Amino acid sequence: MISRLSRRELQEIAYFLTSDPFLEIARNKNGSHRLQSLLGKSDDADNLFFAAILRRFLHFMTDRYASYVAVRGMQVFNDEKKELMYEHILPHALQLACDRHGYIALNEVITDLDHPFYRNSAGLYRRASVARNALCLSNDPSGNFVVQHVLTLYDLRCTRNVGVSLRGHCVDLSFKKYGSYIVEKLLDTEESMAVVVAELLECDVDRLMRLARNEFGSFVVVKALRVTQEMNRFDLFRGLVLKLVPFRNLLRRPRGSTTIAAIIESVW
Repeated sequence: MISRLSRRELQEIAYFLTSDPFLEIARNKNGSHRLQSLLGKSDDADNLFFAAILRRFLHFMTDRYASYVAVRGMQVFNDEKKELMYEHILPHALQLACDRHGYIALNEVITDLDHPFYRNSAGLYRRASVARNALCLSNDPSGNFVVQHVLTLYDLRCTRNVGVSLRGHCVDLSFKKYGSYIVEKLLDTEESMAVVVAELLECDVDRLMRLARNEFGSFVVVKALRVTQEMNRFDLFRGLVLKLVPFRNLLRRPRGSTTIAAIIESVW
């Protein structure tokens, strides 16, 4: 039906929708779907939609359904509008990252928008902002997902910067469900892996044992043992084994990790 509307009809619909009820319509599941289908159909209509989204930008980006309208706009608007919307994101990136709906919209922007402005200079700024604030984001119920997401992009510079920001906190994070996911992702690249394993080696034996027997931390220790072997970092691998081997019998108990014990015994 929408595809058959004239330019004037689309403009009239857009004018009505961008009045006061616009945000309320966008916050409704069906309303959000309908608004998304209108975006990109007419330059005149897009001008009205664009102005309405910017006027209540944070409200759009932090709402479950309205955020889809804003992200859709960033996909179909012309380059000038895309850049202006992106400029609105940068000052609010941390606020969005720590919002239960905003982080999803932010993650969409980080990787899914196929536009050079996002991928290049601004993308570097965005990822650097996440890296600089990696510690507070990693401890946030929503922000941790943004850190995880950025680490899956395999941007080596960003991964290194996240590792630097989290240095001294990796063991603490490993005791937590989502924190352990972040630490495991840091183990995927050699430079950040060295930061994590160095911290494991520096912590006292009792704490390392508690981590190895922890429901989340045990996965971090297993992965640390495996990647140090696979990356031929036998110095780090041997260091971990030497710290754990006196307690291998404890690691076979119900609360321990038989996997860690098996790795140790395969080389001891």
